[in-house]
This record gives sequence, C-alpha cells and structure tokens, in this order.
Amino acid sequence: MLWVAVLCGHALGVAGERPNVILITLDTTRADRMGFLGSTRGLTPNLDGLAKQGIVFPRAYSQVPLTSPSHITILTGTYPQFNHVNDFGMPLAKTLPYLPQILHDRGYRTAAFVGSVILDPKSGAVPGFDRGFDTYDTRFETQQAGGDRYQSLEHRAADVVNAALQWLKDHPRGPCFLWIHLFDPHAPYDPPEPFKTKFTANPYDGEIAYTDAAVGTLLDQLRAHKLFDSTLIAVMADHGEAFGEHGERSHGIFLYDETIHVPLLFKMPAKQFAGTRVEARASLVDVVPTILQTLGFLVPKTVQGRSLVSLMRPVSPGAMLKSNSERPSYAETDYPYRDFGWSSLRSLRTDKYLFVEAPRKELYDQTADPQAAHDLSSSAPAIAQTLSGRLQDFRKKTASASNAPVIPADPKLQHQLAALGYVSSSSVLNSTAESNRADPKDKVEVANLVQEAMLARESGRLQEATTALQQALAIDANNTVVNRSMGSLWMDQQDSTHALPYLRKAIELSPDSSIDHYNLGIAYFSSGDIENAKSQLEAAVAKSTRENLQSLGNLHYTLAAAYSRLGRAEDAKRELKKSLALQPDDYESNLILGKLLAESDAEAALPYLKKAASAQPAAPDPHVLMFQLYTAMGQAENAAQERAKAERLAKQ
Repeated sequence: MLWVAVLCGHALGVAGERPNVILITLDTTRADRMGFLGSTRGLTPNLDGLAKQGIVFPRAYSQVPLTSPSHITILTGTYPQFNHVNDFGMPLAKTLPYLPQILHDRGYRTAAFVGSVILDPKSGAVPGFDRGFDTYDTRFETQQAGGDRYQSLEHRAADVVNAALQWLKDHPRGPCFLWIHLFDPHAPYDPPEPFKTKFTANPYDGEIAYTDAAVGTLLDQLRAHKLFDSTLIAVMADHGEAFGEHGERSHGIFLYDETIHVPLLFKMPAKQFAGTRVEARASLVDVVPTILQTLGFLVPKTVQGRSLVSLMRPVSPGAMLKSNSERPSYAETDYPYRDFGWSSLRSLRTDKYLFVEAPRKELYDQTADPQAAHDLSSSAPAIAQTLSGRLQDFRKKTASASNAPVIPADPKLQHQLAALGYVSSSSVLNSTAESNRADPKDKVEVANLVQEAMLARESGRLQEATTALQQALAIDANNTVVNRSMGSLWMDQQDSTHALPYLRKAIELSPDSSIDHYNLGIAYFSSGDIENAKSQLEAAVAKSTRENLQSLGNLHYTLAAAYSRLGRAEDAKRELKKSLALQPDDYESNLILGKLLAESDAEAALPYLKKAASAQPAAPDPHVLMFQLYTAMGQAENAAQERAKAERLAKQ
C-alpha cells in the first residue's frame, strides 16, 4: 500500500510552530511501477515529481504482505511478532505505541479517511485502529447483493481525497494529523474512465495511474494553499502484488520482492536533501521513528524500527548515499497458516542475500539474481544455515511474550473479506506441528483459485467461481477453506442440500473453527433442521472468544433465532441479552428482544423497541410494534403517534 505521510504547515525549525501531518496510503503498489524507481510505463508523473524533491530509498521492504498487518507495523514501528497483528480481525493492543495517538497526545487534531472496509474498525477487520483519531471517516454502507461496491467495500481515490480536502478546509489551522488511504490498486482492478479505456490491457496499471492522479490533486491543493513547501511527505507501499511470479497471483502467501519490495521516499520541509538517493536498505518499521525524530519528538522505547534521518544527508547535493547499506530487513506471513493450514513463512534480507525460512529453505543472491529464480540453499547449505540462525535470533530478540489472540467467527467480516479475495482470518488454526505443515510452494495454486473464486462470486459469476473451486478441490480435497468456500457458494444460491456436505467436511477438517460451526449452523437452519442448527451455533459460540465483541454478539443473536424457532423463548431472550451486552446499539437484537418481551411484559419491551428505533431511524418495524403495544396498554395518544411514524416511514 502506497503511503504518503504529509506534514503540512510551517517548516520545521520555526520557533513555536508545529507542522501539520497528512498521511496517505495507496494499496498493493509494486515498486517496479514507480517511474522514480526505474519504470518506463509512465504511470506515476505526480509521484515522480515528488521524488525529485525528496529522498528516495530504492531498497525498501515491507514486513508483512497484507494490508492491516503492514499498516500496524508502519503506524507502531513494531514488528508483527511483537504487535501480533499479523492477520485481519486482530485487535490493536492499547499498550502498543501508535503514531496517531502519539501526535494526538501532543496537541494534534487527528482524522482518517480510508478507502476500504478492511481498514474500517467498525467492520471488525481492524479493531482499535481508530485509537487517537478525533475523526475516523469510513462512510461504508451495508453490503447488499447487487449493491455498489464503491459504497460498501471501497471508495474511489478521488472521493477519499475530496473528503479529506474538505476536512482540511474545515480545519484550516494546525496542528493536525490527517491520514488518507487509497485502495484502488487492490484487486479487482477496475479503474474509472479515462483510465479504464487507456489501460484495457492492464487494468492494474490503470488503477495505479488513476491513484497517482488523485495524489496529484492533493499535492496541487497543498500548493494552492501554500502548504506544500513546508510539508514532510513520506511515500511508501504497504506491499506489492504478484502476477504469477513464483506461482503466486496476488499477495499474502510469499515473501519475494514482487510483494515485499516497496516504494519509499521522503520530501522534507523546505525540500531539504532534495534529489538524494539512499542505497541503504530500509524497512517500513522504520517510518514511525523517522517521522518522530524529524518532528523533534521523543521516540518511545517500545518502537523497534530505526530512524532513517541519519542516512538522509548526502556527501554533496544530489549524491548517492551508500553508507550503512547492510541494515537487515525481516518479513513474515502467517496468512498461509492461519487461513489455509499450511506453514508460515519468514524471510531475512541481509548482505546480498534473501533467505526464506520454509519447510524447504530458500536462499537467493539478490545481487546476481534479483528475480530470485535460482535457489542456492542446496549449493550453499552453510550460508543458508547461518542465515537461518540469524533469523531465529532476530525473531527471539524482537518478539513479545504475549500470544497472538484467537479471533472469533465474524460472518459479516468473512463475507467482506471474501468479496476482496481474502479468506476469513484465523479460520484454519490447527495443532499440526510446524515441521509437518505443507510448504506453501506446493499449495499456492489452491490459494490462487480460492481468491479467483471469491472475486468471481462477488461479481455474480457463480459458474466461474464453481469451476475454480472444483479445480482447487481436485488439487487438495482435504482443504478446509476450499470446502467452506464451496459450501458458501451453494448457500449463495439458497441450495443447502448441496452446501451441507462441503460444510460438514470443513468441520471434520477443522473441528475447532468457530466460523465453520456457524456456517454449518446456518445451512441447517436454511434446510429446516433447526435442532442441528442450534447445536452448531452453540458450538460456534463456545469456540469463539471475546476479542471482537461485535462478532460474538452476532453469534448470540443468531443462536437466539434458533432457540426462538424451537419455541425456547426464554433461551432466546437470554441469548439476545448477551448479544446486547456486547453490542448495545444493535438494531436487530433490540427489535427481536422487544418483540419477544411484548408477548408477556409490555413495559419491559418498550425500552428495547425505542432503542431499535433510535438505531435505525428509517425503519418502520419498531414503530409498528410500539403502536401495537400502546394500543394494548390503552395509551391511545402514544399509539396514534407510533402509527403515524410507521406509516410515514413505510412510504419513504
């Protein structure tokens, strides 16, 4: 994801004045698409112009090839083995250093404008990301079949930039910290016109060109308002994208340069050090300490990255700085394990080598073999073993003692992630010994096919999705994700008969998976087998955790529906109250509990119905129920008011 952190306002060094901070992120952007890094495709004229006025780090690397984990590394200055946010749905611990909070505590007004639901704390994908922000603007609508994905799943770059510019207009005086996240280069690639037509043969390039144009709009407005020259601008990608290199067609599985090598540049206030290229290896974990040191703020001791400021001073104007070029860079991905049941991967870039810790270790000479096409692990086993030891030592020194949380089943998040080509997080954790887990190199085509099926499913191309999953099953019939995905695809078509065998297989393969018990419960519910549905939903609740309270609340609500269908009203009320204890403003839980209570205790029902009406002011149902209650209670005036509201809302 391309990051632009803009510190706009007055130049550093002016007494009593603190620069504003604007942060922009562009998703899934390969380093080799940047003109300032050697691309001849002409996609990034605005970023190229910015690079001429700044300091470029051509050898910069991400720590995780996934959106939210990479952002956490960037925003906290800590490694994934320390912050434990290495997948979607994992909460940001309050004890972690966090750039928005640090600046907020120092008097900055803070705001975020994000372009994807996977960076929306309310979605459950990134719990705690809004910490330290006065405003965290997402504006995502509820996802519906046939709805506009640019309202429910992502926003176009121009819309995000315009919203951010309006915020800047409304807050003309600093200091402020503004984060703008632009998601467009992420799959599915669908740039707007004129980029769609111009880049018909390569829509990914079209997305990058469109996003660069949106950045240009922002930079032009900063110049127009006399803010550009005094800003510090840091530009980076959270990760890249693979197009078949090493067998991967996306990101998240492997740690090669296609997804780990990222753009990184800084433009300093007053264009200090303009035109410098720093050949030192850099990492995204270094961004927080670099920004804080530039601002003159103390870097928290828990920040693990190292400031790059000392590397930015060239020997002479425009010179290429090579000192300290052997900083090692660590990266990891737990996505193959957490979401497919395969082995996790770790990598270390040090000296001239890329070393990958996997069931079958890999070693590449990046100087002679930048494409990582020739594995040297067999011909140079001593070097591979030495680097393996260095990697293990590094992880031990940088890991925290706490354990990564187990994320509960979240059906809504599962569906949102699937619409973007991701498997739901933490879905296939198992007890298989690490040494016995499959090497992702042997399984990557399964991940490719699952992602393609999910994107096809989101676009309504159900036959294409079915074919892709059938191909994945032919490769690995005992994969939980593939069986779950096939079952969910049949459920999309309201065919529980075909869905049930796949969903049962998923449970057989991952008996402790809360989301799979939930999915099987819903399939039984749909088939009319409420007793089995109840049993599976009970298991989903029992195997969940309290890490994401909204997700657990939704499980209690669904279990309540099963109890209600079985005539177990008191059990249903109990589960609804548990749901509301976790998500007190949930519309459906308040509405149904109010309806159930109305059968025996009108006074007890009214507060829940009023809460439901407040949660969804445009919904007529709470007012219909309150009209009926007030009528039964003999309160004619209140009944008339509620009837009028219900009729008015029903006509809207």
